[in-house]
Amino acid sequence: MGNPLSDLTALVLAGGKGTRLRGAIDGPKALATIRGKPFLFYLLDRLAESGFRKAVLCTGYLSDVIREVVGTQYREIEITHSIEKQPLGTAGALKHALPSITSETVLVLNGDSFHRGDFFSFYEWHCAKQSQASLLLVPSAECSRFGQVETDEDGRVVAFSPSRQGPGWINAGSYFFSRSFIEGFPKTCYSLEQEIFPRYANNGLYGHQSQSDFIDIGTPSAWHQAQVFFS
Repeated sequence: MGNPLSDLTALVLAGGKGTRLRGAIDGPKALATIRGKPFLFYLLDRLAESGFRKAVLCTGYLSDVIREVVGTQYREIEITHSIEKQPLGTAGALKHALPSITSETVLVLNGDSFHRGDFFSFYEWHCAKQSQASLLLVPSAECSRFGQVETDEDGRVVAFSPSRQGPGWINAGSYFFSRSFIEGFPKTCYSLEQEIFPRYANNGLYGHQSQSDFIDIGTPSAWHQAQVFFS
């Protein structure tokens, strides 16, 4: 039996400007260099090693630079570039990429975060829940930067607490969505985290808890921490 992940489309949200990283990077945030290698390549390596064979890069800012660096093939992965002519937000970017999606279930990755959780076990959990949308959650000693995600005993997301301080579970920026879930997004510019997910709290959204290491590169201090994380 083959790896079911090889039949799924993975989408990477790589349209960020990296405004808070100015001075640390020069160019798109997804291409920020970590130990001599673009951050995006760490994500694509994880996808290749997990068995994915098709990825769509959702880009906007300096999309031509990303296309030149990545091309249309990375290791065993066929790369498609879905380019926004104007900013669409993370939800809008996914809806814009629908013509490039070839599977009924997709993996979505934020282009500025990385975790060492297992995609296969996450996918099996998502299927077992018969979920339309599942978030990967990781533990954090301090939730205030990312916001806490609260779930019930069955894994249903019941609340997002953006200002909660202290330890808890945070969104790791990896999601399994059904194609129909993305098709239901509004046509205008929308954010997954700020506008889509809160609508589905207590309404069909699931959160899979994973005890895995996590890093993001959204701030200069986090970018510096990533140099150690990937050592």
